[in-house]
This record gives sequence, C-alpha cells and structure tokens, in this order.
Amino acid sequence: MASSSDQVQFVECYQNWIIEQQQLLEELLQVHNQNPNDEQELCCIIGKLIKHFQEYTNGRAQLAIDKPSSFFLPTWCTSVENSCLWLGGCRPSLLTLLVYTLCGSHVESQHTEYLREARRGNIGDLSADQLTLVGELQCRTIQEEERLSKRMASIQENIADCRQLTRLANNSDDTESHIGQVEQYSLDSHSKDLASILVDSDKLRMNTLKELIGILSPLQAVEFLIAGKQLHLCMNQWGQRRHHITGMDEHTGEGI
Repeated sequence: MASSSDQVQFVECYQNWIIEQQQLLEELLQVHNQNPNDEQELCCIIGKLIKHFQEYTNGRAQLAIDKPSSFFLPTWCTSVENSCLWLGGCRPSLLTLLVYTLCGSHVESQHTEYLREARRGNIGDLSADQLTLVGELQCRTIQEEERLSKRMASIQENIADCRQLTRLANNSDDTESHIGQVEQYSLDSHSKDLASILVDSDKLRMNTLKELIGILSPLQAVEFLIAGKQLHLCMNQWGQRRHHITGMDEHTGEGI
C-alpha cells in the first residue's frame, strides 16, 4: 500500500499532467485556428505533445518501481476516469476508434455546414490508403491488448497461488521467519510483474499514438489530438462534477 508521501507525489504528478493537458489543448486550438496550412508549425506542436507524453510515461515508470499497484486503480483519479481504465490508462485501440468517429462526424458536417466550400485535408478526408493503414493498426493493437490482458490474468492467478502456498505453510511446521520470507518473495515478485505490465501498456499506448499520427497528415493529426485532449479533460470534469453533486469524496469514497 502506498504511503501518504507516495500518494502526494502521485497526485501531484497527475494534477500537473491535467494542467499541462489544458495548456497543450489551448496551443493545439490556436495553431489549428490560426495556421491550419502551416505544416511546419503543425508538426512542431505535434512533436511537443509526443515529447510531453513520453516524459509523462517515463515519470510513471519511475514512480511505479516501488508502488505499481497504485496505478491500476489510482485514488487520484475520479471514479468516472477509473471506470474507463485499462491496465493503468487509456485502452490504445480507442485511439483508432476515435479516428473513425471523427472521420464520420466530419463527413456528415461537410454535407451540411461546409457543402459550399469545405476545407480539404481535415480528419474527414482520410484516403482509402489511410483507412487501410488505420484498420491494420487497429488489428495489431487489439492483438497486443489481448496479449497484455492475458499477462495480467496470469499475474492475478499467480498471486492467488502464492496465497494458497502461504496458507499451507501456516498449517505446516515451517518457522514463522520462513513463512514471512515466502510472503515477501511473493509480494516482491507481484510488484515487479505489475510494474512490467504497466510499462509495456504505456509503450503500447505510445507506439499506437505515434503510428496513428504517422498515418495522418499534420492537420488531421492536430484535429485528432484536439479531440483526444477534449475527451480526456471532459471525463475529468464529469468526475469532478459528480463529486460536487453527490457530496462524495471521489478520492476516498467517504462523505464530505
């Protein structure tokens, strides 16, 4: 269980991340609205966002060395956010699903609002080749998700087996110190496995994002990133609203 000082560090890490997400969203919107045809500036803000996400995952990996279990049901997130978590974060395949959703909504809007002079090159203008690449990426990503989910299931089964071994040891003539060693070894092994799967899940999230951005044009990538940031921040805000409406502390589950 994470200590109070660990929790403070985890909370600060996430709160800083949310603040930076809002700042990055504002920068994305500014570039998109003011310089949508400036590919150099579009690529610059995309690169900044990728670097920021990489730094965040690196920081998570360091914090997870000692307390990895904290990231799988984080107390610093709202219950709304936690309900959508997959192995400590966003399910990577949702990124490709978001592209499909945006593509469909843009096509519809082009037939209504922008029928006369639609700006080409946005997320609604994915070519057949782009759609094929997105579909292939989605298949590979789902396969990797299934592999990681099986690893997580195996980790959970292993900890159950370790508890059974400890129970048997308690009923045997083993010394108390030996039983304690068995329990500590089991916990240490479990923590290492959790830290490993968190790092690998974050790598999948990062690789999926990078591949997807590589498929899209700079303008399409910026529109996709704007939608992703808005969705993430909205979920956080929904959770905060629920906290105020219900009068429940989202971080502890206790009444205020």
